[in-house]
Amino acid sequence: MSDTRPTAPATAPIFENRDPNAPGFWDERFGRGYMPWDQAGVPASFKTFVERHAPMPVLIPGCGSAYEACWLAEKGWPVRAIDFAPNAVEAARAQLGERAELVEVADFFTYQPPFEPGWIYERAFMCALPPSRRDDYTARMAALLPAGGLLAGFFFIGAMQKDLSEDSSKGPPFCIERAELDALLTPHFELLEDEPVSDSIAVFAGRERWLTWRRRGATRA
Repeated sequence: MSDTRPTAPATAPIFENRDPNAPGFWDERFGRGYMPWDQAGVPASFKTFVERHAPMPVLIPGCGSAYEACWLAEKGWPVRAIDFAPNAVEAARAQLGERAELVEVADFFTYQPPFEPGWIYERAFMCALPPSRRDDYTARMAALLPAGGLLAGFFFIGAMQKDLSEDSSKGPPFCIERAELDALLTPHFELLEDEPVSDSIAVFAGRERWLTWRRRGATRA
């Protein structure tokens, strides 16, 4: 798996697209090599989680460069990674090489994976969405996962900062207060694991937790 990413500029460029709910927002950033959320590898907590579980079908929404998809596939796990930004998918396919077919352009909120996921991996996806889409996020996760299925990964937790000049929440990434996260997910999921993260990159440092949520057995949303 080769690293074909452009070198990120030292400071943020001026971008035309300011709406993170639009593919063009992310296309512009991938196209110009500005990806401060990209860890350029597989995080330690992810590897530890995989070691604790038998292979199961995995869906990775908002996959970015999809390093984890390649790592899982090499270990024999069924995996599909999606992103709605074509430039992100192009970057992921370059990383995956002969496994490029594992990644496709798709909108998580309408996508139907080719398998029933046993695990949906969360990494910089919820925090990339505008906070107004959090109810949509929760409903779609609950709809895709069967009873006992896992929503597990990195959650960006903290108090929301405000841009007083625009009276809007700063982001992405958009952090979420822990009480709000629990209120969103507990109607559909029960929390199994809550662990600190030791290798966060700068943009997430000090505010990531590895959380594992299990889909409750009630009728899907």
